[in-house]
Amino acid sequence: MNANTRIQWLHKKMTMNSYPNAQRLAERFGISHRQAQRDFTYLKKELGAPVEYDNSRKGFYYTEPFVLPLLISSDNDDFYIPEIFNAEERELAADESIIQMQIPYSATVEIKNKLTVLEISPYIIAKTSRDRYVCEFHSIEKFIGLLLSLNSDFRLIEPYWLRERLVRSASRVLENNKDLDAPTE
Repeated sequence: MNANTRIQWLHKKMTMNSYPNAQRLAERFGISHRQAQRDFTYLKKELGAPVEYDNSRKGFYYTEPFVLPLLISSDNDDFYIPEIFNAEERELAADESIIQMQIPYSATVEIKNKLTVLEISPYIIAKTSRDRYVCEFHSIEKFIGLLLSLNSDFRLIEPYWLRERLVRSASRVLENNKDLDAPTE
């Protein structure tokens, strides 16, 4: 597994308040304890993540909401030597090899209606308790739109910042539509 996969795993665990540590990371990915420590350092120093260690829980956590930055990678970075290709071949190789990927957000949603669970099943990656589901998504706006369009009750458990954004969106819709008169027939 590469470092990007490990960073994504750490981010997901900290977002879910699982308090990962270097030992768990090393065991999970078969890397040295020292490399696992470097991954936490990279997350904090290079990516600017608000990461702190909790002695009582023996693991790391985010001190405030954090979103991993956009990652742009190329599947042929290791083999790309500009002198080998002419300009046309370089442009074609770049067009075919550059992949833009955003590390997904995650949220825990409580839904009691099983039909609604089926409706959002493409986003569900885990079930944490009887009616709680962990969802992953790449677009905050699409996910909030999906939640607002559900025809049943739900609760957005975490993260807090997403719940606040959902509440602001719903409040704005209600405020903008409360004074409209019903059409006469």
